Parts: sequence; structure tokens; C-alpha cells
Amino acid sequence: MARQALLIGSEWLPNQAGGLNRYFHGLCAALGREGVPASAVVTYLRPGQTGPIPVQPMAAEGVGLLARLNGARRAALAAIEDGVSLANPHFALYAWPWVRELPDHIPLVVNFHGPWADEMLAECRSWRCRLKAAAARAIERSVYRRADRCITLSRAFRDGMADRYDVPRWRIAVVPGGADLDPFLRAPSRSEARVRLGWPADRPIVLCVRRLTRRMGVDLLIKAAVDLRNHVSDLLVLIAGTGHAEAELRARVTTLGLEDAVRFLGFVPDGDLPLAYAAANVSVVPSVALEGFGLIIAESLASGTPAIATPIGGMPEALEGLPDLIADAATAEALTAGLRRALIQPDALPSPDECRAYAMRFGWQNVLPRILSVWHEAAAGARATQRSVSP
Repeated sequence: MARQALLIGSEWLPNQAGGLNRYFHGLCAALGREGVPASAVVTYLRPGQTGPIPVQPMAAEGVGLLARLNGARRAALAAIEDGVSLANPHFALYAWPWVRELPDHIPLVVNFHGPWADEMLAECRSWRCRLKAAAARAIERSVYRRADRCITLSRAFRDGMADRYDVPRWRIAVVPGGADLDPFLRAPSRSEARVRLGWPADRPIVLCVRRLTRRMGVDLLIKAAVDLRNHVSDLLVLIAGTGHAEAELRARVTTLGLEDAVRFLGFVPDGDLPLAYAAANVSVVPSVALEGFGLIIAESLASGTPAIATPIGGMPEALEGLPDLIADAATAEALTAGLRRALIQPDALPSPDECRAYAMRFGWQNVLPRILSVWHEAAAGARATQRSVSP
């Protein structure tokens, strides 16, 4: 695949956090390190921003959706005109304006990061939200069914993609999420990390790094803290992240009288995340729906800190080699039991060295070859199709 591949994402880091954006940026960096010819398109760039591979914006920061869609189409068609080797969109919305114009000889490999329409409905059920979700599902279906190959982060998402959008399972490859592990592997000891962050040295700390939306399950964690603090002396639950449910969650903490046991950190910069994970006794991923992989699981483990996760979506697959870290259910009671065990019987959980060793499977050096293999399969299929229709 000597010619250049075109990757189309959403927001560029650090402009907006999120699993898709972290994955996309990490993939671009991995391609750059390996010298794979590729370029990227994202919604916007701020002055002076560049990337590990050539990256261009769809439009200026702050413009409306129509301008972004037009920009995505212009960038894709220009790449097609230049002889792009492969198109690799990561969000159906920004593939939809141009996907029907992609020639058959250029393979289309779509990375599926989650069911966009269902994510909308998980947060809002008004008639406007239902209307937007119906449009989103139609866009998703049109893009995914056009793809030569699709890549999902887990078997759970593969099955969901096949069932929701009628994509043949043979077109869908499962490749676990990749993560830039180096900053986390270099994280200091728990005591040093706490000193550097100014966190209390002697309190057992549970860390939750999540967008503050309903499907992320932070409300379950807050409810679990009510019982957990009766068993774990001086418990401190730290919640890192922002989102539209923040005010509701803060009010819940106040109502339950948990102000001393549960604190909100707000947005934590990427550079501080390795310290935050290393400083915690345990991290937790309390999702209640639509979790494809759980990138923060890999990052926490790479920092040497066990991650307790609910058995939702692809998270049991991510932790299948460490089953003691999977809660019995996505309930407050199950989270209480799992976290209580982790804090009272830490020797029953993987050691820091065992956590780091397990996390290595999610490093880009192991994940990128599997992605490139799917790209080559798609390219071979496109060439075969072109030969079959040639006169």
C-alpha cells in the first residue's frame, strides 16, 4: 500500500477529550512512527497545531455542521483526486457526505466506535432527540453497509453492529483498542504521585475518569459510596471529567451527605492522567450501556492500578485475563462489593507489575499490525473487484 491512506476523524486532541479522539490521535501517531503513508482530516485545528502525520481541518473552529460536512466532502474528494490508497473514517457523520462518490477501487475501512444514534437516545428521549437519532441511524447504516471492512473494538460491538445495521459479520474485524502506554508505564509510585498532585497520603482513593453523562454510570458509583464508606475508613472517591450531568451528580452527592467522601476534579489534562491513575488505590469504570472497550482500563493498568469494571459491552473482553476485576453486575451493590474487596483485600487483586504486563497487549505496537492487516485485506478485495469488472 505505497500510496497514502486517508483517515477522517472528529475532534483533534487536545481540543476535545473522549475515547474516539484519543484513539484516533494515537492511531495517527502510531502510523507516523512506523512510516506508514497517511494523512488525516479533523473538524478543526487551532493556530499552530500539527500532527504526527499531515493533518488538515474540515473548517474553522466554531462553525456550523453544514460547513464541517462540506469541508469533509472537499477534503475526501481532493484526496481521491490525488490517488488516495484507502479511506478510513472513524465517525459516520463525516463519511456520509462523500462515501457514495468513493470509487470502487479505493477500499473503505470504517472504524466503529459506538452506535451514535443509540448514544443519543441513552441521554435524551424527547421527540427532537428521537428525530435526530432516527436521522443518525440512517446515516450510520448507509456508511457501514457501504464499507469493504469494518473494525470494532470488541466482539460485543461486532455483534451489535451486525444486528443494528445489517452488516455481514464476515466484513467486521475485531481489533481491541490501542493506547499510548508509555506515559502510564513511566508513572511514579503511589506515594510520589499523591505528593505531586497534592492528594491526601493516607486515604484510600477510588478514581473514576469519565464523561459525566448518564450511560457512564457515575450515579451508580455515588450510590455505591454510601455503603462503601461504612466499610472503608476515610474513603475518598475522586471523579475526573465534565459533562451535561455534572450538576445533577453534584446535587446527588450533597443530598446523600457525601461531600467529604466524593469529590469532583473537573477536567484532568492528559499530562496528569498517569499521575492520577498511579495515585489511586483502584480505578473504576461503572458504565451502564454502550461501552465498546474502555480505553481507561488499559491506561489504569499500565499505571499499575487495577481497574474494576461493570460487565457491559466489550469491557469483560478487555479484562478476560483478569476476571477478578469484573463486577458481577452494573449495579451499585455489585460495585460496592467489588470496590470493597479491592480496598480491604488488595493482595487478592493483580499486583502493579501484573497490571502493567497485562496492559502491554493494548499498546499500539501490538494493535497497529492488526489494523494494517485489515487494511491490506480490504485493499486486496477492492483490487479483485476492480479486476472482475474490467473489460
